[in-house]
Amino acid sequence: MSHTIRPPLPGDVRRGEVMVPGGPFRMGCEAFYPEEAPVREVLVGDLHVDEHPVTNAAFRRFVKATGYVTVAEMPPDPSAFPDADPLDLVPGSLVFVPTAGPVPLDDWTRWWRWVPGASWRHPDGPDTTLHGRDLHPVVHVAYEDALAYAAWSGQRLPTEPEWEHAARGGLDQAVYAWGDDPDPHGKVMANRWYGEFPWQNLRANGTARTSPVKSFPPNGYGLFDVTGNVWEWTSSSWPAPEQLAEPQHACCSPRRQVLDENARQVIKGGSHLCAPSYCLRYRPAARQGQAVRSSTGHVGFRCVRDA
Repeated sequence: MSHTIRPPLPGDVRRGEVMVPGGPFRMGCEAFYPEEAPVREVLVGDLHVDEHPVTNAAFRRFVKATGYVTVAEMPPDPSAFPDADPLDLVPGSLVFVPTAGPVPLDDWTRWWRWVPGASWRHPDGPDTTLHGRDLHPVVHVAYEDALAYAAWSGQRLPTEPEWEHAARGGLDQAVYAWGDDPDPHGKVMANRWYGEFPWQNLRANGTARTSPVKSFPPNGYGLFDVTGNVWEWTSSSWPAPEQLAEPQHACCSPRRQVLDENARQVIKGGSHLCAPSYCLRYRPAARQGQAVRSSTGHVGFRCVRDA
């Protein structure tokens, strides 16, 4: 398959941003998962896009400037979980724990654990820190946390079409952000799972969890980590491709948006836990629905601005 890369356009780009030219593109895929279909032509505008996901260092600056407290750092609302044991309603988040050996892949609770005290500050649990992880993507951020950061930074979250268009890097209907070969010439192109999920991690990408941003080659627009590493929040609602949320326009200070616990947003890009045998979603077309107040150790975000 031949693909065409269009060069980025010049523009008023901030440091750490990439100018992604707009225009029509073919969105979606019909070769993998049904929720990605149908392929359809979508028009997007020119966009300034963060060249990589928001890092722990950047999120720390936001928290220091605003005093913001993330969803994972607050106890859940008892009214939203009427059947829960009150002892379980404590701050925390979901942490991936590999299994001791092969297990059936039909129940995610075999490898995800609710860990009290896990948060963006303590990504693997209360006894862990961000030491050495300043340049890793921030994780354990819920949708409203990402919205608050974007507002503070004078940006917004991308819609799903904007995100996918940027992630494709100008390649029309390529399987991956770099082409159709998952490992061209044997080169590891993204932080994803090598081995048998969820127990055997061969670490061909050099890490068992998240990796520092920009550790792998950029796509055709100069964007890093658009697939693998962490899933990324978008401002588009789940489930249908047509149900695209309006952009969350920026304002001068973070505001906490009250959201329905059952609402879901589209996340894109896959993560370091994506394995071809289980979740071949480190592709621009891949999409999943994520509960807006659910935070995990493999979901982050990046921001955009209208050009």
